[in-house]
Amino acid sequence: MVRIDRRTLLGGALGLPAASVLAGPARAEGTQIAIATGTTGGVYYPLGGGMANLMNKAIPGMAATVEVTGGSVANLQLLGAGRVGMVLAQGDAVVDAVRGEGRFQGKPVPVRTILVMYINQMQVVTTAASGARTMPELKGKRISTGAPGSATEVFALRLIEAAGMKPDSDFRARERLSPAESGNAIKDGKLDAYFFVSGVPTSAITDLGATPGVELVLIDHAQYGPAMSAKYGPVYFAAEIPAGTYPGQKTVNHGLAVSNIVGMRADAPDALVKSILAALWDQREDLYRVHSAAKDITLAGQKTVRAVAPWHPAAEAFWKAHGANLG
Repeated sequence: MVRIDRRTLLGGALGLPAASVLAGPARAEGTQIAIATGTTGGVYYPLGGGMANLMNKAIPGMAATVEVTGGSVANLQLLGAGRVGMVLAQGDAVVDAVRGEGRFQGKPVPVRTILVMYINQMQVVTTAASGARTMPELKGKRISTGAPGSATEVFALRLIEAAGMKPDSDFRARERLSPAESGNAIKDGKLDAYFFVSGVPTSAITDLGATPGVELVLIDHAQYGPAMSAKYGPVYFAAEIPAGTYPGQKTVNHGLAVSNIVGMRADAPDALVKSILAALWDQREDLYRVHSAAKDITLAGQKTVRAVAPWHPAAEAFWKAHGANLG
């Protein structure tokens, strides 16, 4: 079993060359920083936009912008290359990035956690018309495992493996579409099911469930958690999506989840990290109005076990000063 702890993760990132935390030139009149988020159909994009607005409002001279990306893997690669200064990313992708494994083989990223957000829940989405109600029943179907460079793809491939299937030979077709594209493909009869990891609810699935003539089905998969933890470490945990969360969702969905973090580079200036956290925490009620997932950003949620990557020292000091028990 792979043991994931803060000391191991920190060791994986030692010795990396320093790079500027800022994306773009740092001008005398202010600070420019790009925030890598995700696709427009998910939670990262609107939430990252809300964060940028709050940072621009509260921090003198700040010019924060949002980047639309494929998701966590792409975000962390951009951070490693110094092309963005802040990322929203999913825990399993963060672990691989810090260790230099998986999609980051030989290229570890010096990412440090500044904030633990909400949990991301895997949603295996299909419709009654597909006839699939379990993971094995997806065999031979047309599926999408998420956009290239997304943490959805990482999670989906690991789940398919845990369910005893091979992603490139056990399906009639495997596409790599965004959630919005996947939903449209199901509506058009070109896809049977898709995987999407996000906060709940998410607009792409809500839109599909609200489509006339579509009966939404979410496939249970919590039973595969132990096998995934045995291979990849304790980054996945069981979580439920209550019945009625989405239009047409008739039953509780028993699935798996993973934490989400906001990360910056290890060499991000302490003062910058502190000012960003102060802006986000002091205006958190404004962030709640951007997306309900932001309500899960709490002091109690700032736990080292969910931070996944090592804390940035300034972030660790900030949360402790505000009374968080990091554990």
